[in-house]
Amino acid sequence: MEKIQIILKEDVANLGQSGELISVRPGYGRNYLIPQGFAALATAKNVAQVTHDKKVIELRNVKAKKVAEDAAGKLSDVTVRIERSVGEGDKLFGSVTTRDIEEALAARGHKIDKKKIQLREPIKALGEYPVDIKLGPHVTAMITVAVVAKA
Repeated sequence: MEKIQIILKEDVANLGQSGELISVRPGYGRNYLIPQGFAALATAKNVAQVTHDKKVIELRNVKAKKVAEDAAGKLSDVTVRIERSVGEGDKLFGSVTTRDIEEALAARGHKIDKKKIQLREPIKALGEYPVDIKLGPHVTAMITVAVVAKA
């Protein structure tokens, strides 16, 4: 049976990833994949467009990674001090959240979204805690959060 070449526009289970050039049976390609918007015929123009798009995405990812690494370098030695009211045994009333850390970082001039802040453990007592900040794929900075008693 003869096969046709198509380029996947989206990830298709058990077939391939977006941007891949694959061979499928003509009926499957023309009657399902192309009409559903999952694929396009592999013409010279479409192949060139996909190749160009991949290069643009790769350059954008390299630039984003460099920006994230620069930000990680600036954050690597940062210690954030958060004051809280405490009860018996130096236990906090409540806990220190990612929003509290986001606000403390913003006060020091670092604009970080709270969704990027990853607590290793809930902060419910006085002390110093390591906190990871995920700045991008494979780029994580570690800061220290010092929780002290309110005077």
